[in-house]
Amino acid sequence: MYLNLVEAVDLALARALTEDERVIILGEDVGRNGGVFRATVGLRERFGARRVLDTPLAETLIAGVAVGMSSQGLRPVAEIQFFGFIYAALEHLISHAARLRNRTRGRLSCPLTLRVPFGGGIHAPEHHSESTEAILTHIAGLKVVALSSPRTAYGLLLAAIRDPDPVIVLEPERIYRSFKEDVIDDGQAIALGQCLSWRKGTDLTLISWGAMVQDCLRAADRLAQHQISAEVIDVACLKPLDMTTMIRSVALTGRCVIIQEAVKSGGLGSEIAARLADHAFYALRAPIKIVSPPDVIVPYFRLEQAYLPQIDDIVSVCRQLMETT
Repeated sequence: MYLNLVEAVDLALARALTEDERVIILGEDVGRNGGVFRATVGLRERFGARRVLDTPLAETLIAGVAVGMSSQGLRPVAEIQFFGFIYAALEHLISHAARLRNRTRGRLSCPLTLRVPFGGGIHAPEHHSESTEAILTHIAGLKVVALSSPRTAYGLLLAAIRDPDPVIVLEPERIYRSFKEDVIDDGQAIALGQCLSWRKGTDLTLISWGAMVQDCLRAADRLAQHQISAEVIDVACLKPLDMTTMIRSVALTGRCVIIQEAVKSGGLGSEIAARLADHAFYALRAPIKIVSPPDVIVPYFRLEQAYLPQIDDIVSVCRQLMETT
């Protein structure tokens, strides 16, 4: 099937509901309306109102009910409409979902999946465009993944739903419908905890996640015109990090640029850079660079594109890095 990312999400959810009667979909408008981004279209009609539940506009309630469901043997897939609304749910995610296995010494687990659209590029107010994933990656007990294409959406979402512990699935809004890929509905998951290599290269390594992966691929095409061979790595699983793949790449290329939609201060890119400096220092031929927005709240409408990293920014930093010996 030739699908865009949001259609691949819907396909994976249908597969999960079909395979496992314990899977329950819940969230604001996910039932009758098919979700604010139409990621759950048709699921209520196919599987019934007892398995695809509309909830009140209350993120704290959604997270709390999902934790309760998961502790009693169900596998809830809850949706928070936008990342900027997740903060009300953090109490349940941090204090309960992430700690339940440890708190009960393994007697209970929390197989909860939380789907969250994130990132900018859709010209919406700031609560609808945030990329503060570093908050979640700091929490022990949570797994965090970021989708970057229709195929990864299908495979990573299935892996998250099947996982015995809580997984946050970040879905980049601006590429929900930007392109399509062939997606095979074969039930094959993409293992959590590993990076995905999208393109091989020898001169430098581009590391990113979410929507920025597609920008990195386009930047790599541009760099090839300047005889610069760039490897593109999709972090995919933000927690736990697959540092082995990233270290091996940087050890080969000697140069690294990390690209993120999140602001630089306290971001995941800084954590990756620190670990690379610790384990691949002697392979580096130039300093590790991070391309990110300025430390400000996402601006509205016309200023949003100036805020987000652009392909030109990535290319410029890479070309400067190649001049460093």
